[in-house]
Amino acid sequence: MAEWLYEAGIGEARAALVEDGAIVEARIERDHEGPPVGTVQHARLVEAGKRPLAMLDGPGKQLVSLARLPPGIPIGSQLKVEITRAALMERGRDKPGRVKIADPDAAVGPGPDLRARIAATGMKVVELGAPGPDRLEEAGWSEIVGHVRSGHWPFGDGALWVDATPAMVLIDIDGDGDPLALARAGAAAAVSVIRCCDITGSIGIDFPSLASRADRLAIDALIYTLLPQPFERTAVNGFGLMQIIRRRVRPSLIEQIRLDPIATDGALLLRQAERAVGAGVLKLTARAAVIDHIGGQPLWIEMLQRRTGRPVELIADAQIKGMGHAQ
Repeated sequence: MAEWLYEAGIGEARAALVEDGAIVEARIERDHEGPPVGTVQHARLVEAGKRPLAMLDGPGKQLVSLARLPPGIPIGSQLKVEITRAALMERGRDKPGRVKIADPDAAVGPGPDLRARIAATGMKVVELGAPGPDRLEEAGWSEIVGHVRSGHWPFGDGALWVDATPAMVLIDIDGDGDPLALARAGAAAAVSVIRCCDITGSIGIDFPSLASRADRLAIDALIYTLLPQPFERTAVNGFGLMQIIRRRVRPSLIEQIRLDPIATDGALLLRQAERAVGAGVLKLTARAAVIDHIGGQPLWIEMLQRRTGRPVELIADAQIKGMGHAQ
């Protein structure tokens, strides 16, 4: 039976939908990502024109873009807005969140967070925490993170190479043997990665070149069968490329992990620290950027000390690679 495993980590909540002992969907939600989609909040208009911008009230003063601004509203006006798309990180640039003018009778308040969204699926949700069995790790959490970071997802006799560009997420199917058999296996693997990492927006899948139109139509039908709706797609063209469009409302796991490596390593280190065995001072050692990231959030350190019952010391070490270690 499928069930969600949920962990309210320090600085990052994480969830995994597990079927037959393996993760089929993985989600994270970080503290600094801003209010979730569906949040209704007050804001102040700071720029009008073709690309109106507003500044959300509250901590962080997040800048957001307005999908449509009614005419005649001057800069500086107070607005009530609803977040329709979270802020997005792209290689070389960031995109602000997107909002619309909220209904006049809409109540100000937060939209559903990760915990609420997985509960809304109707599946069982299991709350995890340390100490206790690390069910996320047993299901393959580190393997998922590793695949995302490397962009390499092996399957059968082939592998996917996955990369997030500013234009789209590209999935290249690599392997040898019969092109149609490889394309079929690659299609199933690509759909699994799209679902696992919640990849949305524009997605390009590069299939092996297929000589016949019948073979290309067979792959079209397979993608249509395997990928959950809603989505739009092109047919596989003569060069083996298919484009898929899925509605984009929040960052994918690919974007969160690959494009924010310091936050990723910081979250992994804090997770390891929560489960560290021992007594006395809990020492977190990592490269300076990761230590500065954690040290800049006193609340995280306070939470870690409270959860472990140990004083915490942060140690920067230029020789340490990756997330570092806690002991």
